[in-house]
Amino acid sequence: MTFADLSGLPSVSFAPQSAGETETAIITAYEAIAKATLQPGDPVRLFLESLAYVISVQNGLIDLAGKQNLLAYARGGHLDHLGAPMGVIRIQPQPARTTVRFGVDGALAFAVPIPAGTRVTTQSGGVMFATLSDAVLPAGELFVETSAKATEAGASGNGLLPGQICRLVDPLPYITRVSNVATTLSGCDEEGDERFRDRIRMAPESFSVAGPNGAYEARVKAVSADISAVSVTSPTPGIVDVRFVMTDGELPDEAMIEEVENALTPKDVRPLTDKVLVGSPETVEYALAGKWFLSSSDSTLLASITKAVDAAVEGYRLWQRSKPGRDINPDELIARMRNAGAKRVELATPVFQRLTETQIARETSVSMTFGGVEDE
Repeated sequence: MTFADLSGLPSVSFAPQSAGETETAIITAYEAIAKATLQPGDPVRLFLESLAYVISVQNGLIDLAGKQNLLAYARGGHLDHLGAPMGVIRIQPQPARTTVRFGVDGALAFAVPIPAGTRVTTQSGGVMFATLSDAVLPAGELFVETSAKATEAGASGNGLLPGQICRLVDPLPYITRVSNVATTLSGCDEEGDERFRDRIRMAPESFSVAGPNGAYEARVKAVSADISAVSVTSPTPGIVDVRFVMTDGELPDEAMIEEVENALTPKDVRPLTDKVLVGSPETVEYALAGKWFLSSSDSTLLASITKAVDAAVEGYRLWQRSKPGRDINPDELIARMRNAGAKRVELATPVFQRLTETQIARETSVSMTFGGVEDE
């Protein structure tokens, strides 16, 4: 099933929006009835002008109320009401997750229990994480690993690199060190209007079992607001290969992959003949390196253009890594840098590389330096 791009629909209005036209219409109508011309400053004209203002404000409210019944315009609670009959509910904030390692200085002759809910945090005491289940450090072992999630939902818990969670909030006997062994991810804020709107638009795809690409994509995106892009392919008959990435192109962890698998495998979701494989895309690495040059006529703008070029490079990095199957395209980078103010760009790498729907680009390094000022 194919659905129209909402951005391509014509704009609509439920009431006149021009305050000037409303004022002119009221004064013209009065003058025709009274058979008199109202001069500027006339008390009657001033009254009619104030009346026109009230009517214009009311027209704006009427127009807004009408548009809140249309998917392309609705927002906030109105959008929630449009989603409810379609069975689409706004995804609520979810906490970030990671794997935490608890360790001792030397092997012990007895086991050490680590109860569920044990809290850990960063050195500065920012975001706090709690273990999800009971764990036991076996006798003779130096460490044990267990899953943990942030105590508060939201994206603020994402992006903590391995080792940044290093402080034990709830003291445990014999445990002397703690650290996260994986970058924290999968936390998300409440689903925004645009993403929620797109899921409502795709909702009819999921009214039957997940057969078409759109049906699988709709059900995957319903798992978490942090899932940003989905690729669905069928390499052989009866096999459905689902790959997805999180916000900013981050790869999902095993827990998130398991959640998506659970969402796609029930018999009332998956066609009987489909075997569904779920995973993260295969990464294709590339290095980003080169120089950019500035026109001498723009030399006084070097600082601001440098900032804009750096932002363009970062924007390209995120764009390139955010969707499975997106070819590694240096032309996109050059266009962004030139739009930011660069006169020309010399790229050493990457070169164009075509990717399959199950692959995703991943930069290994970024080194874009200023090459100097040139004449036209």
